[in-house]
Amino acid sequence: MYIECMTDRKRQIERLFRQHYRDMYRLACILLHDEQESMDIVHDVFARLLVDSKPLDEATVRSFLLSSVRNQCLNVIRDRQIDERARQRLMLESEVSNQDAEDIEADINILHQGIADLVPPACREVIVLHYRDGLTYREIAERLSVSETTVYKHLRNALDQLRLTLKTT
Repeated sequence: MYIECMTDRKRQIERLFRQHYRDMYRLACILLHDEQESMDIVHDVFARLLVDSKPLDEATVRSFLLSSVRNQCLNVIRDRQIDERARQRLMLESEVSNQDAEDIEADINILHQGIADLVPPACREVIVLHYRDGLTYREIAERLSVSETTVYKHLRNALDQLRLTLKTT
């Protein structure tokens, strides 16, 4: 009995497919502007009908099929819009990131040039030892055979010169 119902159901869906496919496909094409995707949506509607066991009312089946296609198309359009918004945000973020990275790189180059131009050379040496090599004032003082106060003054002088360099650019 179940097998007979299934074959009757398949025959009914096959008949509906032949009868309404063109209208369903045309509606999907109008909404999506994509022939392949339109075919996929119409086929998906019929595939769901095969799985679903609810009886179909002959009087409203055309409206039901067209509404199903319309709803599927609207879902696809919504998903496209979400994808497009995500893509735009990603592009904006990457543009901002690229611009930020370029600005940072330019600032680093200016900073390197400013360090190279520090006078006296002891200021350059102190700032490199402290910030690049991570040495403390005491370690720098021992290495250069000067007092910690001298290290502090050279570092302060170097930072003041670098601030001026960065302000002017």
